[in-house]
Amino acid sequence: MKESKAFWDKTARRYAKSPVRDVDTYQKKLAITQGYFRQDWSVLEFGCGTGSTALAHAPYVNEILATDISGKMLDIAAQKARDAGIENVRFQQGTLESLELEPENFDAVLGLNILHLLENAEVAVSRVYEVLRPGGIFVSSTALVADMLVLWRLLIPAMQMVGLAPFVNRFTRETLVSMLTNAGFSIEYEWQPNKASVFLVARK
Repeated sequence: MKESKAFWDKTARRYAKSPVRDVDTYQKKLAITQGYFRQDWSVLEFGCGTGSTALAHAPYVNEILATDISGKMLDIAAQKARDAGIENVRFQQGTLESLELEPENFDAVLGLNILHLLENAEVAVSRVYEVLRPGGIFVSSTALVADMLVLWRLLIPAMQMVGLAPFVNRFTRETLVSMLTNAGFSIEYEWQPNKASVFLVARK
């Protein structure tokens, strides 16, 4: 946990300056998610990074609690919110396990580009199920490391050894879907923009 926090704190400024790799895919994910939202909804995003997605969703819901393990990431996110005059997004440092979150308190939970970075994703998914209200949705976007090109799969461990990459779980689409259904979710929407990633909307 400490190693993960240190990595993302160190990476925060560079991460904030990096452009979205595939703008069309990102915009489609935003639009799909916003199609589910209601104006009175309370939303949780974990692993929010520098807050760009939470701030993009802010006009469509009542409130968003955006969390991350990295205080440096959240400092940048909070400044973005102030600059944009957005007041219904609250940022809090912590993880799903460490934060005191009330059961059945959220209408939607967002876990975007985060599940594959968690050492115990099953625990996180179970926690998401716990904090969602009945009928609530879990929106996830996850790298399928097991389905990446062999070169990338070989490169990741080397990058981790020199501190240039964080912990990564080697998910397949099947293991991820099984993880969600085993936790009690039903898959409502699934889209693979490419072989090595999957976007899912799961309902409690």
